[in-house]
Amino acid sequence: MIISIEEMAEQFKLLGDKTRLRIVSLLSQQPMCVCHLVALLQTTQPNISQHLRKLKDAGLVVEERRGQWIFYSLSIEGKPHLKEAIEYLPKVGEKEQEKLNALVCE
Repeated sequence: MIISIEEMAEQFKLLGDKTRLRIVSLLSQQPMCVCHLVALLQTTQPNISQHLRKLKDAGLVVEERRGQWIFYSLSIEGKPHLKEAIEYLPKVGEKEQEKLNALVCE
C-alpha cells in the first residue's frame, strides 16, 4: 500500500499533540478503554474521547466492544513510517503499570 505525502503529513500532524502521542504510546503496548487512559493521563473523559476520535478518524486507532466497555488499540499496519517512530516512544513505567493493573473500569 502506497501512502501519499499528504496522508503522512496529516498523520504526523496528529501525533504532534503530546496527549495524542502519549495515547499512541500507551496503545502501542496494549489495548485500553477510556477509563484507563483517563487515569494514566490524569485528564477528563471528554478530552480523551476527543483525542481518540481524531486518531480513529485518521485510521490510527480501532475500537472493539468487550461487554459494556469499548477498548481501543493501535492500527498501524501498512504504516511503516509510523511503526518505526512509535518504537522510540517511552513505555509505561512501573508505577503506571501498577496503577493500570489495579484499575477497574466503572
